[in-house]
Amino acid sequence: MYIQTNIMASNILRNYQMHQASFARSMERLSTGYRINRAADDPAGLAISEKMRFQINGMKQASRNIQDGISLVQTAEGTMNEVHAMLQRMNVLANQAANGTYDDTQRAMLQLEFNQLREEIFSITGGANFNGIPLLNGDKSLDPDNNKHGLTLQVGSGAGDTMVMDMPNVLASLSGIADLDISTAEGARGALQSLKDAVNNVSMDRAKLGAYQNRLEHRYNYVMNNIENLTAAESRIRDADMAEEMTTMIRSQMMMQVSTSLLAQANAMARNILKLLEAI
Repeated sequence: MYIQTNIMASNILRNYQMHQASFARSMERLSTGYRINRAADDPAGLAISEKMRFQINGMKQASRNIQDGISLVQTAEGTMNEVHAMLQRMNVLANQAANGTYDDTQRAMLQLEFNQLREEIFSITGGANFNGIPLLNGDKSLDPDNNKHGLTLQVGSGAGDTMVMDMPNVLASLSGIADLDISTAEGARGALQSLKDAVNNVSMDRAKLGAYQNRLEHRYNYVMNNIENLTAAESRIRDADMAEEMTTMIRSQMMMQVSTSLLAQANAMARNILKLLEAI
């Protein structure tokens, strides 16, 4: 047995330091909840995790963008719902004025309401906006020849994940009712066809908005599903297994205690041998 160099104590100390490092590592993982706390823990895992986090964060914002897009479409469609209601009332007034049982004085009274409805239609259509963005006046229509490029939504984490909406030019769809006059029976009968065309035009515009909303809702579901899957995958890479780390910490703690006891015994053994030699 060597006296000057206590090989047994050195081996026990090395094992103690190894268990101490394992204990500290498990404590850190338990306190942070992460298996990877620095690049040295898992360089490749960290790179994959950060890439996934980039996608997840981008998709989370994209989901909010999509919800804003749905709100925008609903705002536009709500305005057009009122336009439809007023066109239907104007149709009733024109039909009433076209009847031969009314005289011109009574038709002039019908014209008053007719004019107010028409004025309100153009007012709310021209003024419809979302966050200051005009919706129905043609500014956000898709018409590259006139330098109009629609309304683009960012619906994913990548630069190419966009959706372009051709917002309807409802003012143009309603141009046929601008000069309608129902103060005469002949004028009222002529207005009926123009109003029918206007209702059909607005219906087509509303159908386009409805299609956009349905597409956005499906896109939202797709993005949320991707967020869920990517988050789960990133968690498996980066997060700590709490049960495993707790087991490792307890085992390391026990081994540290055993090593401490053995180290004391190894040192005592060397001292006892020295005393024995001195007594000879």
